[in-house]
Amino acid sequence: MSTAVIDHATQSINVGSKSFAAAARLFDEQTRQSAVMLYAWCRHCDDVVDGQELGHGQVLGDRSASKARLEELEHETRRAFAGEPMTEPAFAAFQQVIQRHKIPEQYPLDHLAGFRMDVEERVYHHIDDTLDYCYHVAGVVGVMMARIMGAEDERTLDRACDLGMAFQLTNIARDIVEDARIGRVYLPRAWLDEADIPTVALADPQYRPALATLAQRLIALAEPYYTSAVSGIADLPLRSAWSIATARAVYREIGVKVYARGSHAWDSRVSTSSWDKLRLATGGALLAMRSRVMRPTPRPDNLWRRPH
Repeated sequence: MSTAVIDHATQSINVGSKSFAAAARLFDEQTRQSAVMLYAWCRHCDDVVDGQELGHGQVLGDRSASKARLEELEHETRRAFAGEPMTEPAFAAFQQVIQRHKIPEQYPLDHLAGFRMDVEERVYHHIDDTLDYCYHVAGVVGVMMARIMGAEDERTLDRACDLGMAFQLTNIARDIVEDARIGRVYLPRAWLDEADIPTVALADPQYRPALATLAQRLIALAEPYYTSAVSGIADLPLRSAWSIATARAVYREIGVKVYARGSHAWDSRVSTSSWDKLRLATGGALLAMRSRVMRPTPRPDNLWRRPH
């Protein structure tokens, strides 16, 4: 395995997602390599579509080239599955991961379909529309990550998808104002109408109290998905269970902080400190060990279901 490929993937995750990077360090070496390489591909695709670098530098403006970039990414993804040589480091890493873990082609294509929603400026009228977006940009990534950890049972993959959904709902709540400033609104329009918040003025300070109520509603919506994910942790190897339990705790903590800050949630970017991550990693270890003896609970029927 190329050192350059691994180094590129590690840099991508360290810069692009400090929360997931911290949890990924808890994997065994082989799982960690595959996880960061898959992340590097996801990050690369996001950056190419939006014309940014490692998740930074995105601005409001002309995205007319994004469709062509996305089509090229779809083409390169299919080439990777066909076994053709990959020169781009992120795609070289991706190809190794899909071959090693036998990841079905539909999963990455589903993920790219999430970027298409952004490119085509999809309007999310109802919460099910928002949840559909969450599946494509994060839920299916959870499924692919679970495959990397050796999970194949569809019930376990459903729980992995639930965790990805919870992560994305948390991200949307944290980044509502930042996203609105670049013309992206993931809150359901029905919710905005109920709160009398004009879509074009979503980022204006005068709407922060009403916006805080909607953010708290999103955080509450994420909770049953975080809870559902616990049953899937029991099916993972212990080191992987520790990492995922920690990632779950770190992202959930971000949501808790957004909820607690209310209308001040967007005064500065909500994050977790190094001390928070250490504390949550300890709790993650305890949950991973408890999961060995926990009785699985049925997945609630009212949760959004991924396509099979």
